Amino acid sequence: MNARVSAGAVALLLSVVLVGCGTQAPGGVDPSGSPSATSTPSPDPEESASATPKPTATNKATDLPTDCRAILSEDVLAQLDGVPLNDAAFGPSGVGSDGTLTCVWADPRADTTRLVTTISAMNRGPALDMLNALADDEGFSCFTPDGGTRCEKTWPNEQYPVTDGRTLFWRDDVLIDTRYSNLSPSGYTSSIVEHLFE
Repeated sequence: MNARVSAGAVALLLSVVLVGCGTQAPGGVDPSGSPSATSTPSPDPEESASATPKPTATNKATDLPTDCRAILSEDVLAQLDGVPLNDAAFGPSGVGSDGTLTCVWADPRADTTRLVTTISAMNRGPALDMLNALADDEGFSCFTPDGGTRCEKTWPNEQYPVTDGRTLFWRDDVLIDTRYSNLSPSGYTSSIVEHLFE
C-alpha cells in the first residue's frame, strides 16, 4: 500500500513539474497570462551601459542655491561692494519657478557695467553639447578644473572701451553661466564652485 502511494505521489509530482516547464504559450507568456522570465532576454550589464549611456543621477537640481550673496566668498563680496543686486530695472531675478537662481549685479544708472549669473539644472549630455559648441564655433577656451568643465571667453565691448565676457562651469548636473561687462571680480566663479561642490 505504501509503495503504491509513494509511486503515485512521485508520478503526480513529475507530471506537475513537467507541465510547469513545458506549457509556455507563444510570445513568452505562460497560460496564466503572466509574462515568463524568458520573454525578454536580460542584456549584459556592460553592453547595456555602453549601448545606452546614462548621466549619473545626482539629484543636484533640488540643491540649487537660493541666495546670490551666500554663494560668494567675503573677498568677492568686497569687490562687489556698492553694486546693486537684482534691481527690478533688469527684469526677473532671484529664484525662478524651476529652481534656477539668477543673480544680476548692476547699477541701472550705468550704461554697461554688469554681471549676470544663472545657476540652473542641466543634464550631462545637453551641457557638454553646449560647451563643445561654444569651443568649436565661438572660440571659447575650455578646461576641466575642480571636477567639472569650464569654458570662458572675453572680447572688447562693441560700444564702450571695456571688456565683456562669459564664463560657464558645469558639474554634477548643475550649470553656472555668467555673462559680464566691465565687472569681473577676481575669483568669482571659483567662489561659487567652492560653495556648491566642496
